[in-house]
Amino acid sequence: MVADQVRQGCFALAFVISLAVLFAPAATVPTAPPGTDVVVHLAVFAALAYTSVLAGLPLLLAAVALPAYGGVSELIQAVPALGRSASLLDWVSDLVGVGLGLGVALAVRRTDRWWAPQRLR
Repeated sequence: MVADQVRQGCFALAFVISLAVLFAPAATVPTAPPGTDVVVHLAVFAALAYTSVLAGLPLLLAAVALPAYGGVSELIQAVPALGRSASLLDWVSDLVGVGLGLGVALAVRRTDRWWAPQRLR
């Protein structure tokens, strides 16, 4: 079904964006006001969580894998070659984003919208 492909494409796009945001070398990261990083982490992980469930990933898998992905991303950011740093606050923002994204996905799962697949209604 086309709607399933669109949902899966949205998750794939969110994942590719997360790779670019989380693993870009420091030299390519634009300067931003303090606290922006926290908001970006929250938004990226909310989008990942929301689109993962609507794309068909089991809720439990998303609830476990996405926080782990956030933790691993922080460890990778600590690699000196990237010129970035790990942050516990960023990981906490990832966790909050996952919670928000999963909450929204659960809230819309019973709607008659194209973005709520039959198996979630």
